[in-house]
Amino acid sequence: MDAIQTLKNILEKEMIPSTKEVFKRGEFLKLPETINHNLYFVLSGSLRVYFIDDCEEHILYFGYKKSLVTAIDSFFSKKKSSLYVQALKKTEVLKISKQNLMSFLKSNPRYFDLYFHIMEELIQLRIEKEKILLISSPINRYKRLLHQMPELFQEIPNKYIASYLRMSPETFSRIKNLDLNQDLLI
Repeated sequence: MDAIQTLKNILEKEMIPSTKEVFKRGEFLKLPETINHNLYFVLSGSLRVYFIDDCEEHILYFGYKKSLVTAIDSFFSKKKSSLYVQALKKTEVLKISKQNLMSFLKSNPRYFDLYFHIMEELIQLRIEKEKILLISSPINRYKRLLHQMPELFQEIPNKYIASYLRMSPETFSRIKNLDLNQDLLI
């Protein structure tokens, strides 16, 4: 997502107040029943955003180098969220508050247009994830994700990708080891 990098570079160039933070593996950027007031640009490492229902974790999305992460429901609503944001490995982020971001975006229509473009891209990614999860075959879910987000497989541990695809780590491992040169189900 080049638009995300462009926004990050503009924020740094314009010296919009932000802080670099480092999170250890397993450390939380946000816990449930808290309000999220920050947007995180991932500089290195990886994160997951998830919730727990009936003692089962459900991963909504991942963050890794050059991506944005936030508990989006809370970020927009200013209400408590049931989402966790957790570092999967040592992760460095650039944290900017919603207040600072919005003040900056309102200062120039060009910046707000860029932000709007990023939101459009994020919505498209969400739609693609929904399509992937509606595919009944685990093999085709795996192939589609691999085709659409190959970088995910470089940045995120397999057990979390398996959870994201709603399959067991064992099923994921078997599929990963198959010869998957067949055409993708689109």
